[in-house]
Amino acid sequence: MKIWYPSTCLLLSLSVILVHCRRNVLFLVSDDMRPELPIYYGPDFPTPVHPPMHSPNLDMLASKSLLLKRAYVQQAVCSPSRTSLLTGRRPDTTHVYDLVKYFRNVGGNFTTIPEYFKQQGYRSIGMGKIFHPGRASGHDDPISWTEPYFHAPNLGLYGTRNHSWRAVPRSEYEVQPLPDTQLADNAIKVLRDVAPAARSGGKNFFVAVGFHKPHLPFIFPEDFLASYPTESIHLPDNEFAPVNMPEVAWSGYGELRAYLDILKLNASGNPNTSLPNDVVMNLRRAYYSALSHTDNELGRVLQELENLGLANDTIISFWGDHGWQLGEHGEWCKHTNFEDAVHAPMMIHVPGVTDKGLVTERLTEFVDLFPTLVEAAELEPLPLCPENSDQIGLCREGTSLMPLMRDPTMEWKEAVFSQYPRSKNGLSIMGYSIRTDQYRYTEWPGFSGPPAYKPEWETMFGAELYDHNSDPEENYNRADDPKYATIRNKLRDQLRTGWRKFLPPV
Repeated sequence: MKIWYPSTCLLLSLSVILVHCRRNVLFLVSDDMRPELPIYYGPDFPTPVHPPMHSPNLDMLASKSLLLKRAYVQQAVCSPSRTSLLTGRRPDTTHVYDLVKYFRNVGGNFTTIPEYFKQQGYRSIGMGKIFHPGRASGHDDPISWTEPYFHAPNLGLYGTRNHSWRAVPRSEYEVQPLPDTQLADNAIKVLRDVAPAARSGGKNFFVAVGFHKPHLPFIFPEDFLASYPTESIHLPDNEFAPVNMPEVAWSGYGELRAYLDILKLNASGNPNTSLPNDVVMNLRRAYYSALSHTDNELGRVLQELENLGLANDTIISFWGDHGWQLGEHGEWCKHTNFEDAVHAPMMIHVPGVTDKGLVTERLTEFVDLFPTLVEAAELEPLPLCPENSDQIGLCREGTSLMPLMRDPTMEWKEAVFSQYPRSKNGLSIMGYSIRTDQYRYTEWPGFSGPPAYKPEWETMFGAELYDHNSDPEENYNRADDPKYATIRNKLRDQLRTGWRKFLPPV
C-alpha cells in the first residue's frame, strides 16, 4: 500500500520553521543509449528505420521533464564524455580524450557534480557506471562521495567477450540477477535509507545510479525479445559510408569486432564493408531489447521514489553518455563525430517547474547539466570558466538550462561543439565538429597534445559538411561542393572561433 507523504517544503512551511527548503537529486545514467525512444520520434530520431520502441518509464519521466530533443555530447566515448559532463568542462580543458587518463592528473583538481552536492551538505551516494570505472577515474573518484561506492557483484559473469549479445533465460537471471537489476535493487535500498532524513528536511541526498546497458555486450532478460519480433527488425537504409567522406572520419568499430562471434566473421571494419545481414538484424534487435531492459530497471527506481513520498522534492536528471551507431553507414559503436554518435538523450525534471512536461528543439550540450542542477537546487550559480581554468576548482563551460524551462522556444545557442581524436602515422589529430540548426561541419587538424593541447589548423587531414535539411542521415559530404563554399567558410570561422562566441543571451 502506498503511503502519502506531504512534501518536505510543505511540512517546513506548516511548521513555520525558517529553514531554506532544498531539493534532493536523483541522477540517472545509461551507457551507450542513443535517443531511440518514442519521445524522440520525428526529425530528432536517430534513424527512419526502426521497430516500435518500448520505453514506458522514460516516456513517463519525459512527460514531466524538460526533454532536450537536440542535446549533444562533447566527445562520443565513455570517459571523455562523462568526465566533461561531471566537471562541466570540455575535453580540451579536462584533457581526457581516452579511457585511461584521470582528469585530476592531467586537467586539474576540478569539482564534480556529486562532489559539489557533497560540499553543500548532501549525502552523495554513487553506484554503477557514473564515472568511467578504474584508473580513468581514480576508481570512481572517491572524493565525490560520502558513502562507499557500489558496483554490482559478479559483473564479469555477464560481461565475457564470447558473445556480442545474449538473451538470458529466466532460469538463469532469477538465480543470478543481471547487473542492472542489481543496481536497481541497490538504488531502492539506498532510497529507503535516505528517505526519513530527506522527508524531515534533516539531510538532502544526491543519489547517482549508472546503468550499464545498452552497452556491449547486449545482455538482457529473454522476455524483452517479445517486444521486438523478428518481422519488425530491418536493415538500415544507408549501409554505406558518406559519399566523399575523408578516411580520418571513420572508426573501424574495433569494440564490436573484439567479440568472438563477430571476430570469427573476419570483418575488416573498413568503410563500405558490412556485416552479414542476419548479424546486423540480430544486433539491432538485441540493442533494442537491452534498451528496454534498462528502461524497466530505471522504472523500478522511479516508482520507489514515488512510493517513499520523495518525488515532489527531488530533481531527476537522465542522460545517456553518447549516441551509438547501429549499422548506419556500415558503422558501429561510437568513436566518431557523426550525428548518431554525438546526439544523445537527456531530460531534467524539476518539481513545480516541469511537471506538465516541456520539449525544446534548441541546441544544448552535456556541459549544460552541471549549472542546471545547481540552479534547480537553488544554490549559488556557478561562474563561467576563464580561458585557462586549470587552477580553478569550480566553474562552468556550459549554461544553465533553467531559462528553457520558462520558455523552451527562446533564443538560445546557435551552435554546439564536439570533438574526437585520431592518430595517423604517429601524428595526433583532433576532429572538431560544430552543429548548427541546419549543418554539421567537421575539420580534422593536427593536434599538439600536452602541454598546449591545441589544434594545428595549418595541418589538415580532412573536412566534412553535412546539410541536415536535405540530408538528415549525413550521407553526402559537401565540404568540397562549390555550391557550399560560402557556408563552409562561415562554418570554418565559427568552428575555429569556438564555443564562447555562442553562449546564449541570458
